[in-house]
Amino acid sequence: MLDFRAIHVTASPTPLRVLLVEDREDDAAFVILALEQGGYEVTWQRVETPEATAEALRAQAWDVIISDFHMPRFSAPAALALRRELGVETPFIIVSGTVGEEDAVETMKAGAIDFVTKGKFARLAPAVARGLREVEERQARRNAEAQLQQAQKMEAVGLLAGGVAHDFNNILGIITGYCGLLLRDLDAHDSQRPRVEQVLSAAERGATLTRQLLAFGRKQVLQPRVFDLNAVVVDTERMLQRLIEESIQVTTITASRLGRVKADPGQIEQVIMNLAVNARDAMPQGGKLHIETADVDLDETYARSHPGVEAGRYVVLAVSDTGHGMDAATLARVFEPFFTTKEAGKGTGLGLATVYGIVKQSGGHISVYSEPGLGSTFKVYLPPSEDDVAAPVVAATATAAGGSETILLLEDEPALREVIQEVLETAGYTVVTGPTPKEALRSALDTRAAVDLVLTDVVMPNLSGREAAARVRDVHPGVPVLYMSGYTAEAIGHHGVLEATEHFLQKPFTTEVLLDKVRQVLQTLPPGAGGT
Repeated sequence: MLDFRAIHVTASPTPLRVLLVEDREDDAAFVILALEQGGYEVTWQRVETPEATAEALRAQAWDVIISDFHMPRFSAPAALALRRELGVETPFIIVSGTVGEEDAVETMKAGAIDFVTKGKFARLAPAVARGLREVEERQARRNAEAQLQQAQKMEAVGLLAGGVAHDFNNILGIITGYCGLLLRDLDAHDSQRPRVEQVLSAAERGATLTRQLLAFGRKQVLQPRVFDLNAVVVDTERMLQRLIEESIQVTTITASRLGRVKADPGQIEQVIMNLAVNARDAMPQGGKLHIETADVDLDETYARSHPGVEAGRYVVLAVSDTGHGMDAATLARVFEPFFTTKEAGKGTGLGLATVYGIVKQSGGHISVYSEPGLGSTFKVYLPPSEDDVAAPVVAATATAAGGSETILLLEDEPALREVIQEVLETAGYTVVTGPTPKEALRSALDTRAAVDLVLTDVVMPNLSGREAAARVRDVHPGVPVLYMSGYTAEAIGHHGVLEATEHFLQKPFTTEVLLDKVRQVLQTLPPGAGGT
């Protein structure tokens, strides 16, 4: 007699796709009835030969395979072997009459997850539930492992970028510095001017590439402050009009009550721009680009399935498009540096990698959902700031190109020191420096020469910029310090810079940027302050 007494129907049936390997229609009916009474809404197909089973497994994905043990032309062990041969991991349950203990043990070793006798159908639904749960847990582990491998791979590239950034930025700084000096000496119609401009443009592209690599590796220097994400979205939307074709409809929805975030607003603006450009390129024939902000709460379930993500409240930026979408293979590599599906010359493969790095370095995380032909949605999750008051935005002011103050220059790279010195002296400044940072510092301190500004590298052999600044301030209290570096944020932070009140200049820089920053720092001094 068949036992259905312990089967309970759930309030909302769970869809279940069942491949039933069974030669008897009446037994198949009992199996389906047991599953339906166990709370499942069953879609099923019955097969009884190796050929039909193989065809069914190739045709679609199944949630569970339920098989009789003995059949005229087939058997459960043979079905298990076929499943393994086809690389299918669908849970396999045997439902049969009397089977010897040895056979039952062997089939369990071969991959069956349970053995249910035909007189005990009450056990079938729980066995299916356990099999589905094991599949879900196994997939979650694989996803976590894949995400960990991806994170480790990205970390390795970030370490590589950080390792070469300093030397590369110093080299580019020398090139941009001398190009700037040459351009100052060349007449506007000089035939050599376009050539120098091309060299300068190439150096600036190299600097951009370095910044992108550092952003990807979460090593760039950020200037975080508390701000309203909605305001950045609105401001960026205006700039998007110059980047997005008229065939693409841009819409934005900003949450009426949105938590503040603490990040570098310029970098978050870069995130929006990169995601928008990526969406534009996915819609060559036009489409819709949608940008939205919201506050969300991520629960523990979400956190467990996304390694490194903590449950809690987040401020979300979502960017969606109606473009061609991405398949699973592309999704798996979407944030890899230099990976691109665009034709040669159409993209560097660093746009989304840069987004990934900025978001991670800002303490957030990013997810993407996409299907071929259905577009893509990127969601950036940023932790809300505990300080709910946005910091005021200080507008940039025009600055004079030069001055007459005295600047102590500390830089250990000779060629870069020479070009910086020449740029400053050409602009009217008096520069105190030396063959090494220590000699320059000793000369300035021994002569007690007037110093209006200390322009120093952060990381130097046997002397840090922070230490040098402290020693100068012992003699000249209150003298301003402008730090410069081609190193990463991590290295600079290790040397005690990157405080909100510090002035900082990221290498490489052009002559105009250097002179403007020097003038800006000097103009922040009250009358009579500085060196004496």
